[in-house]
Amino acid sequence: MNTVEVTTTAGIVRGVRRPGSTAFLGIPYAAPPVGELRFAAPVPHPAWSGVRDAGSPGATPQRIDGGDSTLVPEPSFPGESTLNLSVFTPDPAPAPAGAGLPVLVYIHGGGYTSGSAASPWYDGASFNRHGVVTVNVSYRLGFDGFGWIEDAPLNRGVLDWLLALAWVRDNIQVFGGDPARVTIAGQSAGGGAVLTLLTMPRAQPLFARAIVISGVATYLAPDQAERTGRRLAALAGVAPTRAGLGSLTENQILAEQPRATAFAAGTPAGPLGEIANALVAGLPFGPVVDGDLVPLATVDAVRAGIGAAKPLMLGSTDHEFNFAIADLTDELAGDDAAEVLGRLGVAAPSARAYAAAHDRLGTAELLGQFASDRAIRGVMLRVAEARAEAATADAAPTWLWAFGWRSPTFGGALHCLDLPFFFDALDAPRVAALAGTAPSQRLADEVHGAAVSFISDGDPGWPEWTTPRVWTTVPGDLDAQPVRRFDAVPVDINAPGAGTGITTVAATYADARLAFGS
Repeated sequence: MNTVEVTTTAGIVRGVRRPGSTAFLGIPYAAPPVGELRFAAPVPHPAWSGVRDAGSPGATPQRIDGGDSTLVPEPSFPGESTLNLSVFTPDPAPAPAGAGLPVLVYIHGGGYTSGSAASPWYDGASFNRHGVVTVNVSYRLGFDGFGWIEDAPLNRGVLDWLLALAWVRDNIQVFGGDPARVTIAGQSAGGGAVLTLLTMPRAQPLFARAIVISGVATYLAPDQAERTGRRLAALAGVAPTRAGLGSLTENQILAEQPRATAFAAGTPAGPLGEIANALVAGLPFGPVVDGDLVPLATVDAVRAGIGAAKPLMLGSTDHEFNFAIADLTDELAGDDAAEVLGRLGVAAPSARAYAAAHDRLGTAELLGQFASDRAIRGVMLRVAEARAEAATADAAPTWLWAFGWRSPTFGGALHCLDLPFFFDALDAPRVAALAGTAPSQRLADEVHGAAVSFISDGDPGWPEWTTPRVWTTVPGDLDAQPVRRFDAVPVDINAPGAGTGITTVAATYADARLAFGS
């Protein structure tokens, strides 16, 4: 095995050379979150003597492997040192100051309760081939990372992200990267993590750009988090304190999480209840808007101008969650869509307007599209609009995309489908289950290439959004803003004349606005 050693601030790590890429796996950036540190803010990992092997994945906060039931392969590995990261670099030689390679820091999704930074889909080799150093971050999940505890800090998982980014700032240069050229990116809950960091004052010095892939908004209030925390402690029969909850094993807390976050009384059963719970209550665990570390909910923070200096590239798939209730097609075939939306907690005028705009869809497909628009697509649009409306003269650009290529196995552009295209990992394990046996390499070149361009040069290669001061259309006409569409038809965005592949909000995201009643 061809190995190479690099000296970090905590000690020497030994990675493995591969064709065009060197991997350093499971490097701890924080002390193991056990004992007194279990529900505490993370602290940097103590220095070690000798050489630490980084040739195999580190321990994962996710303890139960999802197997073949998850859309993305998410392996779990045992161990206490779960706060670790992996570095993939094309050249592990130290970079001269100011002359290092651009860096991508990727935060995985999984609803803040699952997911694994060790997924083979997130291997940084493809980005390395284009001169980008890649870092994948593990962080505490579920109650351990985000649950309310009477005498413990909130947002422990958020503090994990901050410490990981501080490690990148202090160490990435010895792996060939430039700490001043860090782009943070994430998908789903990982995209929510990026939105949270983008709108946190404490995070601003730690990155230069941001990519949000189908991200979720942050808006969980402290009283919501407290109710869930107290309920979990009561169900487990312990005090809602570090001592009380610390007496429970990891497996005991994992067993109580579903009970503590059960559907509210009167919520429909089955998949409809899952949709209603997600749309009305949101994710039960995740960043909490505490007014300090996380000062404001995502869209409010964007409107306040936090993160406005960071270039932002964001987008979603066309049919994020439509597949989730496909099994209800026959059951809901005779039901009125607006009435069902009302049962899910949607205000009657909004339910009628959304149903009228999607009258070509069956009821089950309409509900799936509503879930997609409300939880993801509408969030991406609202963030982009808020950035444009609040922009000052020195604000950084915003670029919006829509991924419309349909899975031949699921029949839509569903959640996670864009990930193997983003990472140019079409040959990775289990991609065929989601993208078929012959996914488009041309499309991967386009999606991955846009990401590489943004990470490297700050421009993905299509028109940015304009601010109200320079709109040439009717003032306030957000529907005319540009959207890059990734779909089955080959495009050349540099072709003469109108930008092929460039469409508008009106053609891609307008209906998503209806999911928020506007």
